[in-house]
Amino acid sequence: MSTKAFIGACLAVACLLALTGCSKQKEAEAASSPAPVQVTAVTQDSIPRVIDADGVLFPRDQANVMPKISAPVQKFYVSRGDHVKANQLLATLENRDLTAAVVAAKGQLAQAEANLRSTEDAAVPDQVTKAQTDVEAAKEAADAARVLLENRQNLFKEGALARKLVDDAQVANVQAQSQLRAAQEHLRTLQGAGQEEQVKAAEAQVETARGQLQSAEAQVTYSEVRSPISGVVADRPLYAGEMATAGTPLLNVMDISSIVARVNVPQSQAIDVKLGQTATLTVTGSSEKLEGKVSVVSPATDPNTTTVQVWITAPNPGEKFKPGAPVHASILTATIKNAALVPSAAILPGEEGGQAVLVVGADSVAHLRPVDVGIHYGDKVQILNGVRPGEEVVVAGGLGVDDKAKVKIVGASEAQEDDDEDDAK
Repeated sequence: MSTKAFIGACLAVACLLALTGCSKQKEAEAASSPAPVQVTAVTQDSIPRVIDADGVLFPRDQANVMPKISAPVQKFYVSRGDHVKANQLLATLENRDLTAAVVAAKGQLAQAEANLRSTEDAAVPDQVTKAQTDVEAAKEAADAARVLLENRQNLFKEGALARKLVDDAQVANVQAQSQLRAAQEHLRTLQGAGQEEQVKAAEAQVETARGQLQSAEAQVTYSEVRSPISGVVADRPLYAGEMATAGTPLLNVMDISSIVARVNVPQSQAIDVKLGQTATLTVTGSSEKLEGKVSVVSPATDPNTTTVQVWITAPNPGEKFKPGAPVHASILTATIKNAALVPSAAILPGEEGGQAVLVVGADSVAHLRPVDVGIHYGDKVQILNGVRPGEEVVVAGGLGVDDKAKVKIVGASEAQEDDDEDDAK
């Protein structure tokens, strides 16, 4: 090796050793310099306790409008999407045969009513007339027998008549009186129960005819299909001329002026949900929100999901929210006052799976302090114990900082510059 080459090699080695020394010196300086962190004070404020749950939207009310008779659809008066009122006529079924049945029933009722009037206003029936005649004849016979008996008794007293003739007259008188009583009883029976039963029979015929008329008129009414609720027509599966079947939905009407979110709340949280609590609804994929109230809390837990179903009713202005859409609900169950709050970024992993924060004192020394966390709301977290309002906690740069390590409190811009420098290195 030439002298020049040897000298060049020595210079290269010297430069390499100098660079290595500088690098180690910088690493040592970096290790000994305080870590830059951002801090914020623990605040004391109110925080809402909110339970989040997901579910599906349902209409406030809905009705499957089903005809009570089977007949072809004569005409529809509404289409899908039309708004209707309660009791509004939606469709008419073929009813010419039913109308004819009403006419026939009216005729039968008129005949029955005429028969009733004839029964009530008619003269005494023949059997009553004959019974009255029998009574009169029996009365005359009884009077004659009584007079005969009296005459014979007088003659017997005078000795002008035999005893046997008196006895015969007495027997005849008894028989005549018996026949009179029998005739009178027969007449009372005919005039009382017999006439009353005839009137009752005529009245029953009238009621039967009236019932048949009402039934026929009801059948005609059933051919007019009306809406039981106010709402919007959601479905109309048939067309005019097709057969409507009794018990099969002809139309579906939904009331979506208000909507009901049916959400499933975990059993452990459902104990805090009460009727009347305020809730915010957000449809998946939409930024619009609705304010509603808890209207139903199921008394039972679903054994398959261990959740409790909760209904939230909310007004639906403009009918923007549609049944069947997935929805997210936030239920406000309580408001915690004077709670110690820190940003969620301040929460760090603690020992044994717990949670902790870095508290920085006036001496710029960070102390890792375990904490118990309460309610999360937005970017705020309630601290149940471990810190006090006013203490400074690290919210950025805390990862990797050891307990009781010296730190440098910086602003957001300085922290960003330090991060950029670290990235460059």
